Amino acid sequence: MSGDVCIVGIGIHPFGRTDGLSGLEQGVFAVRQALGDAGIEWGDVQFAYGSSDSAGNPDTMVDRLGLTGMQFINVRNGCAAGGSALFSAQMAIKSGEFDIGLAVGFDKHPRGAFNAMPSEYNLPDWYGEAGYMITTQFFANKIMRYMHDHGISQQTLGRVAEKAFRNAVHADHAWRREPVDLETILEAPLVSDPYTKYMFCSPAEGGVALILASEKKARELGKPLVRLKAATMRTRPPKSFEVFAPSIDIGGGKATATQIASADAFRMAGIGPGDIAVAQLQDTEAGAEIMHMAENGFCKDGEQERWLAEGLTEVGGKLPVNTDGGCLACGEPIGASGLRQVYENVVQLRGDGGGRQVPGNPKTAYSHVYGAPGVSAVTILER
Repeated sequence: MSGDVCIVGIGIHPFGRTDGLSGLEQGVFAVRQALGDAGIEWGDVQFAYGSSDSAGNPDTMVDRLGLTGMQFINVRNGCAAGGSALFSAQMAIKSGEFDIGLAVGFDKHPRGAFNAMPSEYNLPDWYGEAGYMITTQFFANKIMRYMHDHGISQQTLGRVAEKAFRNAVHADHAWRREPVDLETILEAPLVSDPYTKYMFCSPAEGGVALILASEKKARELGKPLVRLKAATMRTRPPKSFEVFAPSIDIGGGKATATQIASADAFRMAGIGPGDIAVAQLQDTEAGAEIMHMAENGFCKDGEQERWLAEGLTEVGGKLPVNTDGGCLACGEPIGASGLRQVYENVVQLRGDGGGRQVPGNPKTAYSHVYGAPGVSAVTILER
């Protein structure tokens, strides 16, 4: 019998805007829900890793949950913060030090674009003054180059956004739950060419909590075994073209942080891209989902044009992608976003997706999160 780390409890505070509730309180809400789902008390939790970018220190939630003296470590790692908290939590159990613990993420961002500071990324002030810290501009440049190199149309970007809003209709935790038709998406005001306003996610609020346990403990709790077969987090290699990277070598490189994290995760899990039944891929903008389909090994560069046209990434397609609407529909509270993807995958593997449930009793699920300055985290679940 293998000794996999298992996810035995999940909780989520709906994403979007929740006036009157702090980001930390949304995290506490998610933790209480996850404890109830796992059938345990706060006092049973031996350790926690928490992620938040702009809503305070996660460890201070012990004020609300109970002063048990437990180990609680804060994680701050850009958009990969939630994935990094999860990675740390599963390592703590794998080490044999603990049986059961928590990964939690939450955030509450002010309205408007993320206000990243060059100094926090070891960059000179001029980098920000020249406009390179505005992620909408960076990602527009990146996808424009990708579209040129691989024959991707703006219509395909629109199809990604259309699918996101359609899936989110069935996701209680999503922020934007109204379908938007392709024509409206394509004819909306441009933010940064080729992206219209419907093709970007928005900074948001929300919280997600996952209870992790050793296989032995999971069996004691009598929970269905959702196994964490792989969790990787990688930083950028030389020559990759990444957000907030200070430069790019002429000629570019073949590898990216995502390609490394993905390849390592598949190797750990002992399976390949063709074995995955459902995937949540980072889609802070419509083109990210397109590029990440290839970077994670699910298709070749350029094949996305056909995949989207033929509906292969729909809930009932060959590889359902972002079944709850992803970042485009849910918004992005940085600390919670990567954990939301894993939450959604557990829902799918349990068969609890309702109107967004992937058919055919899925057994494997993949999540991928990407952030500045070119960091990537991947998880693979199996049941």
